[in-house]
Amino acid sequence: MTAPVVLQDTLHRLLGDARLHAASLPGTELLLWLIDSHNMERAFSPEETRCILAEPPYWCFCWASGLALARWLAERPEWVRGRRVLDFGAGSGIAAIAAAKAGAAEVVACDLDPLALAACRANAELNGVRLGYATELPAADDGYDLVLVADVLYDRANLPLLEHFLDHGREVLVADSRVKDFTYPGYRRLARLEACTWPDLAEPDEFRQVNLYHAARN
Repeated sequence: MTAPVVLQDTLHRLLGDARLHAASLPGTELLLWLIDSHNMERAFSPEETRCILAEPPYWCFCWASGLALARWLAERPEWVRGRRVLDFGAGSGIAAIAAAKAGAAEVVACDLDPLALAACRANAELNGVRLGYATELPAADDGYDLVLVADVLYDRANLPLLEHFLDHGREVLVADSRVKDFTYPGYRRLARLEACTWPDLAEPDEFRQVNLYHAARN
């Protein structure tokens, strides 16, 4: 298999020797185009560090919360089967693809980054599923049954979004490993899961503990 040209070229620009490969995700039957772990074993030059900070390639990693949510949906397909699903901040598309694999009637991957959506398209093709794509939240009350949110709250500036997700779907599932004092009105913890970012970034153990929160319209 050959990595998508636009994604591979972007990685070359950020890290000259970086390669994408179709990686199997632990605990799943899914594949994603991810950065080769060998590219993470050397020190980055100051210029490479500057480029990565200016344009973080979040889409070439499968972050822990997305992986945990994908596994959870695979084990509990009733949460998405036959439903319209929106994956907000889709990144690599892992949660969206898992929902489609579990039998969702429609899944839309939403991300501000056009490269993330390109990754979602490539990864959907890799897994033999069809997704829709959006660069911003759809109109309020657009008929989605479930909104998936994984690895979005790493920036606390995104916390106010929690207030609006129920405007776009009847239920919300939020998977997060970063916010330790999560007490947002209307959300309750549903489960505590464990996963690591892939390829493994050797993050602290605390970031391998993923909390899953649920909210529903009254």
